[in-house]
Amino acid sequence: MKWKINIRKEMTVAVVLIGVSFLVAFSERRLDGNVCRNIVIEIDNIQENHFLDEADVSKLVEGSGVAVKGSSLERINLKEIENKLMYDKHIAEAQLFGDLKGNLIVNVELRRPVARIVQQDAPDAYIAEDGVIMPMSEKYTSRVLLLSGAYMKKLLESQDLSKTEEGKSILEMIAFINGDKFWKAQIAQIDINGEGKAVLYPEVSGQKIEFGKPEKVTVKFEKLMLFYKRIIPQRGWTKYSRVNLEYEGQIIAE
Repeated sequence: MKWKINIRKEMTVAVVLIGVSFLVAFSERRLDGNVCRNIVIEIDNIQENHFLDEADVSKLVEGSGVAVKGSSLERINLKEIENKLMYDKHIAEAQLFGDLKGNLIVNVELRRPVARIVQQDAPDAYIAEDGVIMPMSEKYTSRVLLLSGAYMKKLLESQDLSKTEEGKSILEMIAFINGDKFWKAQIAQIDINGEGKAVLYPEVSGQKIEFGKPEKVTVKFEKLMLFYKRIIPQRGWTKYSRVNLEYEGQIIAE
């Protein structure tokens, strides 16, 4: 068997590989010798939730305990700073990288609040879309669904609703309400007692809606819609002060 070797082709490939290796090595040397001169903050905030601004994030970076400005970009422990940034519950993700101009690029994604926990004997807090409980901010107030009641202490102890089955059920109910234009406009507050049973307070009508535990959410809201469409038009908005959806196949109105 005869082998034919295209020497010109092989040499071309070798030159290209050497060139790529040289560029990578050159870039690494440039980055290694490049001192961080500036911190550039990029905030991913499509929901316009202004809990943190660029100055806040910059302070978190500079106060992370890691020397940044004046240090070689190659020697800065970016992962350590990312982890420290994410101690702030308003931040969902943090990514840092350096460029050849001496900039440390800090990209952070903020969490989106979906509900607000209100308490008489403790500070309020927000529930984020992923279930994480966030502290209030002096800079920004988000207009979201209100949650109250004795069960709030359990939620605050967990610090993350996605960690428990009860918390997941509450998140599901919040997501259902926020995902429907009518219910989002109609339901103003949910009060959850120590047993985990919810009472809904609507924005327009004066009825107290006894929802029971936050389970079979879709079915219960379908029953409530029947109440609004069929009973209210005949009886009027002020006829009933209490609506119970807790029992399967029944709507109790008094």
